[in-house]
Amino acid sequence: MNTNAQEVQEAQEPRRVGLVGVGLMGSGIAQNIVKHGHRLTILDHPGNQPVGALLAAGATAVSDVTALAADVDVLILCVTGTPQVEAVMLGDKGALATLRPGTVVIDCSTAVPDSTTKVAQAVLAKDGKFLDAPMTRTAKEAAEGRLNLLVGGDAEVLASCLPLLRCFAENITHVGGIGAGHAMKLLHNFVSLGTVALLCEAAACAERAGVAPDVFVDVLAKGGGNGVALERVKPKLLTGSTDSLKFSMANAKKDLGYYNDMAQQSSASHGIAQAVETLLTHGIDTFGPDRMVLDLVEALKK
Repeated sequence: MNTNAQEVQEAQEPRRVGLVGVGLMGSGIAQNIVKHGHRLTILDHPGNQPVGALLAAGATAVSDVTALAADVDVLILCVTGTPQVEAVMLGDKGALATLRPGTVVIDCSTAVPDSTTKVAQAVLAKDGKFLDAPMTRTAKEAAEGRLNLLVGGDAEVLASCLPLLRCFAENITHVGGIGAGHAMKLLHNFVSLGTVALLCEAAACAERAGVAPDVFVDVLAKGGGNGVALERVKPKLLTGSTDSLKFSMANAKKDLGYYNDMAQQSSASHGIAQAVETLLTHGIDTFGPDRMVLDLVEALKK
């Protein structure tokens, strides 16, 4: 199933939505859910972006995930990764304890597919429903309601959730059963981050070889090196800005680690992915975990 925001919107009553994870991506998701008239409750958490405007627009906040889960029709997770998803859903005083029958859990995080299956089975055992719906694109598109969602799960459950998902997503692709969304997200991030890492390494080598950054970019853009990854790396090389890819090395290393685990478990070749993870480890060792992926250029010059 492929769909986009230009399709006719299905009529649906406003839903009671809970959101755990009002970070860079979750903040945009939350704003668009409220904008489209749904009743939103968020989990109050130190990692949230400022929520004053969100609360002023009609959202409410609770400090306990069990209270949140007990009072919603749809529970959306937008947290860092697998440990956080499992803690929110399966941990002591987790959402599963108060999840009502029929509640749909939509996990927009980046997570390990094996864990996704485990969490989904626990939700289904409580007569809930589950979709893994990780995102691509950036916080800018999240704020604009133009994310891409890669959805794993039952097609009928997805169909029932499309009006809500279209509040914050432009393209929604049903990629298979439960766990397939998270698998596709890891494949996507390996390709996209791997290509960025390759370009960063080549740019560092170009400098040592005496090739000017503008020449490096121009030649690649006119040949086989052209593409989205080059457009993201170009501002870093020409102006020093990392605004075109606000993604930390720590998050990138996490995603590559998940990908390598998935590949290893399925006995798939993953030598290039291991090399990319090694580059990211070098970047973190050089600058710390919070520096942006594009700062690999500097790290690889050292």
